[in-house]
Amino acid sequence: MEATYTPALSHFGIFCRDLEKMSRFYCDVFDMTQTDLGEGHTMPFTIAFLSGNPLQHHQLALASGRGADAPSTVMQMSFKVGSLDALREAKRRADSRHVEKMRGLNHGNALSIYFLDPEENTVEVYLDTPWYVTQPHGDPLDLDQPDEVIWAETEKICRADPTFMTVEDWRAQFADRRSQN
Repeated sequence: MEATYTPALSHFGIFCRDLEKMSRFYCDVFDMTQTDLGEGHTMPFTIAFLSGNPLQHHQLALASGRGADAPSTVMQMSFKVGSLDALREAKRRADSRHVEKMRGLNHGNALSIYFLDPEENTVEVYLDTPWYVTQPHGDPLDLDQPDEVIWAETEKICRADPTFMTVEDWRAQFADRRSQN
């Protein structure tokens, strides 16, 4: 195997019951734009391609064809943001769409909100922190607290965990493990 072989996850696709409703939801909540919409030539369904990045044609592909009673098989779809204010904005936008099961979790290495999209797929929006603790880890997260309180509480939670390290140390350990493969 080539040493430079490092595939990067680029986009995600899900089957939908109501393609138009789902497309509107992801465009409204995540400020995405529909880049294309059409019938597949080799696939018997309509696909809406959405992106929030002009360098990527699509980050999310939504396809018709999910049965009316078919349960979601999506464990979660995760969107990364760069600040607590952006995380709060994602919560505000999702709440304005009356999402179900909104909850905030402090994972130590990330601050996250989770909710269900209109077809009951779990969506996560998260912000990385500068710390690492072994996952899974989840304490309550209250985004109504001031930034300083959230960051201080997160650092305290992380430092109390025996697996605590900085994200830089974790990255170095990960790079070492990868180089030994």
